[in-house]
Amino acid sequence: MSAELHSRVSLRSVRQVADLLPGIVSRHQFGTLGTIDLRQKMKEKGVPFEHDCVVFEVCNPKQAKAVLEGDMSVSSALPCRISVYEEKGKTVIATIRPTKLFALFGDSALEPVARDVEKTLVAIVDEAGAA
Repeated sequence: MSAELHSRVSLRSVRQVADLLPGIVSRHQFGTLGTIDLRQKMKEKGVPFEHDCVVFEVCNPKQAKAVLEGDMSVSSALPCRISVYEEKGKTVIATIRPTKLFALFGDSALEPVARDVEKTLVAIVDEAGAA
């Protein structure tokens, strides 16, 4: 994995982790705004896709507001995402590190919020991997 990602492997199936993740997200004062079942979406579009992958869009509204009030262009990187997928027979939970993602905007004022959000996302991914 690259330094831009934080990931953990789980002994549970993709579906088991996907069922647990919204509760874990909530315990960390984040909300799940939506989920995308990529295999199902691809099937709906007539594209066969074998891999099991569920993407969660998550957000802490107060932190999102703080970032957006400083730079609305950051909206193109929100909400944060946590992906649960099968790769080589293993279940992986992964997220892009907000410190790396927000650095693309070149605004050092975003760093404190990015660090806070990253700390929480890392905790969520780690907890989901241990569950």
